[in-house]
Amino acid sequence: MAAADDPRGVLCWLKRSPNARLLGELAATGTPVSHDVLDELPPSRYEHYVRQTLVHTGVLPERNEDLERIPAWLGQLLADHPARHATLVRPFVHWFLLKRARRRAAHRGRPAVAGSYVRTRIRVALELLTWLDERQLALGDLTQDRLDQWLADGNTRNYTVRYFLGWAAQRGLLPELTVPPIPRQEPARILDEDERWQLLTRMLNDSALPLDVRTAGALVLLFGLPTSRIRHLRVEHLHEHDGQMHLDIGSPPVLVPPKLAVLLRQLAEASGRQPRINAEVSGPRWLFPGLLPGRPVASSGVSRKLVDYGIDARPARNAALIALLEDVPPPILADLLGLHITTAVRWADIARRDWTDYLAARDQDIGSSRSTDPPSTTTTPSRAST
Repeated sequence: MAAADDPRGVLCWLKRSPNARLLGELAATGTPVSHDVLDELPPSRYEHYVRQTLVHTGVLPERNEDLERIPAWLGQLLADHPARHATLVRPFVHWFLLKRARRRAAHRGRPAVAGSYVRTRIRVALELLTWLDERQLALGDLTQDRLDQWLADGNTRNYTVRYFLGWAAQRGLLPELTVPPIPRQEPARILDEDERWQLLTRMLNDSALPLDVRTAGALVLLFGLPTSRIRHLRVEHLHEHDGQMHLDIGSPPVLVPPKLAVLLRQLAEASGRQPRINAEVSGPRWLFPGLLPGRPVASSGVSRKLVDYGIDARPARNAALIALLEDVPPPILADLLGLHITTAVRWADIARRDWTDYLAARDQDIGSSRSTDPPSTTTTPSRAST
């Protein structure tokens, strides 16, 4: 803090911030600070901020906070549920979900949304148990017909109950039941191509917009990157070769257009600034840093900010992927953007299907026009058909 660029800001923070107050209370105890000490505190955003600050400055070792915060969160969640729910859900979480998630994180690096996946599966299991309680049924009374009814009355997230039911069946708590695969959903909205280019032009040229909005918006509109990947981009993902910038999002790194390259350079120069903490740390330099020291911005934060400036990320991404797959074969695009090949092929099918439907409709219109117009009349192609 003593090395921060803005001493007045540090003094105001120390006087007024609940985070600073908690940090002072920890220091006043005289007890060495550790993750275990912080785990004993009631979970709160202040505890989370102080912990991440101590990790960022090297006081505490790094850990997978997305997963390690779940036990405390689970305790708060189960406080509003009957004890019989806790008896079932606690071992499911600790000995199945968390064990599996930690093992995967150790082999694949930190998953971007592992914590949110685990939380969703916990909530869905509790929703099923509550549904059974409302019908005065125990978990062992669940039949395939009742399960099918519960799935039909909910949404696609309910299908993640398969993890809880599989775990319970292995322990003889209920018979083996079948949860069908999650129904594949077609994109609900695809941004109009003209509107996509208008928005992209605005992102690249309107200097009145915030730099992070311009850059994130351009990455969505041009490359179809989801906000969950954009938030994890680091300065190390940018490479300069012969005056051209490449972005390492796949293999090989993709060439970045000059105007977007300028935005990325400006963002990289600004990303290292921390108003209150100026620590020499070896952690990642995020292009989109968040409020927590050493952590990127939340995915929902990127999406909300884009919406504020007229970009709905999902329809924009849908349109960008379809446009790219009209020119690039799925295997190549999968490598360039780091997509799974199945995802790229599926989007290619959507792009081809939409184009086929368009051509069929156009042929039908032309045929109708030829049958009604005089023989000497010729049809001028419209801008859309061209």
